[in-house]
Amino acid sequence: MSVLVVTGTGTEIGKTVVTAALAAAALARGRHVAVLKPAQTGVAPGEPGDAAEVQRLAGPLTAVELGRFPEPLAPSTAARRAGLPPVVPAGIAEAAAELSTGHDLVLVEGAGGLLVPFDEHGATLADAVALLGVPVLIVAPAGLGSLNATTLTTEALHARGLRCAGVVVGRWPADPDLAARCNLVDLPGAAGAPLLGAVPEGAGVLPPIAFRAAAPAWLAPALGGTWDPHAFTRTHTSS
Repeated sequence: MSVLVVTGTGTEIGKTVVTAALAAAALARGRHVAVLKPAQTGVAPGEPGDAAEVQRLAGPLTAVELGRFPEPLAPSTAARRAGLPPVVPAGIAEAAAELSTGHDLVLVEGAGGLLVPFDEHGATLADAVALLGVPVLIVAPAGLGSLNATTLTTEALHARGLRCAGVVVGRWPADPDLAARCNLVDLPGAAGAPLLGAVPEGAGVLPPIAFRAAAPAWLAPALGGTWDPHAFTRTHTSS
C-alpha cells in the first residue's frame, strides 16, 4: 500500500504546500495520485479546502475530504460545535486503503499536529497511522523552536511504534537566519530521520505551472525529487 501520511509540528507551517509538492513530483513521474484530507476545518460550504488547493497547485489528482467543519478549531471541537459526526481513525484508514487500490500514491494530510484530537475519545491521526502501518512525513518550520517541536513529534511516533520517513522544512525563507541555517544540520538528529526537503516560503503563490516545474527540486530522491540535502546544507552553513 503506497500511502504516506503528512503531519506537522503545528499549524500554519506549510503542510498543504508540501503535500502539493509531493503530489506534483509524483505526477511528473506519471504516477496516479490521491490526496485525502480527513478533517477540513475553518472552511465554509462550497469553499475550497486544503485538498482542493493541492489539486490546484499539483495538477490532475483525486481529492477527497471525509469531514468538513466551518470553525477553525481542532477537528473534535469543530465537529462537536457543528453538531456533525467526527472523523474517526478507522474511517481514515479505510478511505486511504480504498484509495490505494486505484492510485500509485495516496497522501494523507493531517490537521495541525500529530496528536490533535479527531473525536470525543481523543483519537488522533497517530491512531489512523497505526491502523494503516505506513510512514509519516513531518513538516517542520525553519527557525527557532523547530528542534523541540520536531523531537516531540518523533518521540510521539516512536512511543507508538510508528515510523518517521523524514522531515521537510515547510517554509524555507529567502534570507534564513542563524537558527534556520543551524537547523539544517541539527534537524536529522532531532528527528532521528533524514532531512528530505525544503520548500521555499511563498511557493504556494506561484502559478501552478511554475509550481509543478519547480517542485521536484524541493524534495529529495526518496520523495521523488532531485533536492540534495548535503549540497543545500553546505550552501547555507558555509559562512
